[in-house]
Amino acid sequence: MAAQAIHQFAECITCHAWSPDHSMIAFCPNNTEVHIYKFFTDKWEKLHVLSKHDQIVSGIDWSRSSNKIVTVSHDRNSYVWTQEGQDWVPTLVILKLNRAALCVQWSPKENKFAVGSGAKSVCICYYEQENNWWISKIIRKKHESSVTSVAWHPNNIHLATTSTDGKCRVFSTIIKGVDTRGAQAGASADWKFGEQIAQLDLSSTWTFGVRWSPSGKTLAYAGHSSMIYFVDDVEASPAAQNLTLRDLPLRDILFVSEKMAIGVGFDCNPMIFAADETGLWSFVRFLDERKVTPSTSKASQLSEALGKLYGQSKQGTSSDTVEPSKPRGGAHENCITCIVPLRKGSESIVKQFSTSGLDGKIVVWDLENHITIPK
Repeated sequence: MAAQAIHQFAECITCHAWSPDHSMIAFCPNNTEVHIYKFFTDKWEKLHVLSKHDQIVSGIDWSRSSNKIVTVSHDRNSYVWTQEGQDWVPTLVILKLNRAALCVQWSPKENKFAVGSGAKSVCICYYEQENNWWISKIIRKKHESSVTSVAWHPNNIHLATTSTDGKCRVFSTIIKGVDTRGAQAGASADWKFGEQIAQLDLSSTWTFGVRWSPSGKTLAYAGHSSMIYFVDDVEASPAAQNLTLRDLPLRDILFVSEKMAIGVGFDCNPMIFAADETGLWSFVRFLDERKVTPSTSKASQLSEALGKLYGQSKQGTSSDTVEPSKPRGGAHENCITCIVPLRKGSESIVKQFSTSGLDGKIVVWDLENHITIPK
């Protein structure tokens, strides 16, 4: 079984994040608090409760180098938590939002972070050394609805967003005094802050779970109509591939390598996608495979036949690789809402990752011993 460990922490989990050494985990049990647990010998013990927010915590990210935790909430606030001794000390971030903050992510260099909101805007937050506080610059008037997810390009300047207006956008977030216009930045340094680099109108429904591949060459995101989109060369000449899924929609995506991605969502089961030598993406299989007891009933046989026929009519799916029906009862029992990589050092390939969902479970998955990961 690919699920290496299953932990039941709460009745429902909104989001989670790991400490840099993976010894501690922070998650929101669908309330105003963030709980931090640490594994001791044979069990998890609660060490801290971060309780500064007034409404549900909607996003958590734990920086790998600076060991800081950033949280956002429906109360329109964000806090950066710094560990001082045995305590976590919060610092309020000035977001200037009039709607809920929905998602957050540290940039690769951890000198800024992005907050998506229900105010049709994205806050780019950074630390101002002179005044000793965290402030934000806002990208306004670009989104037509709530921003559901954000993802940083490896160059630390480009930011991708998805929204309930059905579009995926890429912006420049270069900030004077924070980002350097060096040789590594390349052409991306020529863009001004908040300038829209690309807008992808591939979906007619809500979009979620935007992610960049490790090199930043490929962008992936999910549509609520059971679609997943892979886009190459977003800045220069975007080339898109649309995969229609037979199953329920995805909520989040993770690239485990340049040619393999994992999608999670309402099917309660991670889905594996891979690209061939020509760059064509396809669905491979469900990670949490379960044995299906064959049924002899005419109704189930008809259902399977219709499932195969329906799957063949969809672009990018194959009746040979997709199960016509899947029973519940795997590692997750409800919608998976969050997927987090478990990287060791500077590894570019993700061999382990964790997922959390509305069933209150956090599941650690092992890829290395169950599937060949293409580079």
